[in-house]
Amino acid sequence: MSGTLVLAEHLGGKVRDVTLELVTAAQGLPRPVTVAVIAASPEALLDSVDLVGVDEIVAVRAGESDDFENDVYQQALDTLLDGSEPEVILAGFTVNSMGYAPAVAARRELGFASDVFSVEVESPGTIVATRAFYGSKVHGELTFAAGAPVLLLLRPTVWAPATPGGSAARRHLSLETTPSRARHRGYREPPPSEVDITTSDFLLSIGRGIGERDNIERFVELAEKMGATLAVSRPIVDAGWMPSARQVGQSGKTVKPKVYLAFGISGAVQHLAGMKGAGTIIAVNSDPDAAIFSVADFGAVLDLFDVADELDKLY
Repeated sequence: MSGTLVLAEHLGGKVRDVTLELVTAAQGLPRPVTVAVIAASPEALLDSVDLVGVDEIVAVRAGESDDFENDVYQQALDTLLDGSEPEVILAGFTVNSMGYAPAVAARRELGFASDVFSVEVESPGTIVATRAFYGSKVHGELTFAAGAPVLLLLRPTVWAPATPGGSAARRHLSLETTPSRARHRGYREPPPSEVDITTSDFLLSIGRGIGERDNIERFVELAEKMGATLAVSRPIVDAGWMPSARQVGQSGKTVKPKVYLAFGISGAVQHLAGMKGAGTIIAVNSDPDAAIFSVADFGAVLDLFDVADELDKLY
């Protein structure tokens, strides 16, 4: 057994960002790195996965549709593993991957972990994956000994996307698959009003330090004035004050903005893991011992409302 197999994910004729992140994660894992693109007509997607760090691309022609079909993906993955068992198989921790990857892992008795946010080789053949348990209150390291392939579903937005400009070898594989039991009736883009904090370059994030729900509106207005996207910590979501789409942290979204401005966030481990990759972190908290100051580039031990008032005057 050798190498790492990355299972590309695509939607609406485009390769999803999580695939580029998987390629980055694979750079610290056994070589060579192979990316498999599964579709009725995979050829149109191959250039999008020809990334720096990819050694080989396999175009798997399978099924009758370019849309995701879990039965087809299971059969395709089985065939790929029959032909050459890699040491590690990577897929995104997404709805699509959960529809087929665990079933293949169980059937073939592979090592398996989902929602993985760190993976490394501890010793030759030994893979260590870190994931969260109990609503991200506990982190656990799972050690997979050498001797059998390991299938890992990696959390999106944790790794930076791999860059284009690769020169991977390409090969083609055609499969006869049984008809899928699922049928897609079309693809609909999510509503444009739905916020995606993972794509913002500037996040203004608020935590339990704001005190009351009525105080949220002033930070919504401040974020708009500053050209930032409003984000929140878990207590704000747990209280029902804001939707989970705006939550930063291991039970929310992992973000990497250029600037992360935090008001009234103490810095629980789960929250720090979701934002410590930001380019510049600015923390405002009245508690000088708040954990968020350990990762902040700039910190202000002040009343957050006083700071918000001063910023409001500037904008």
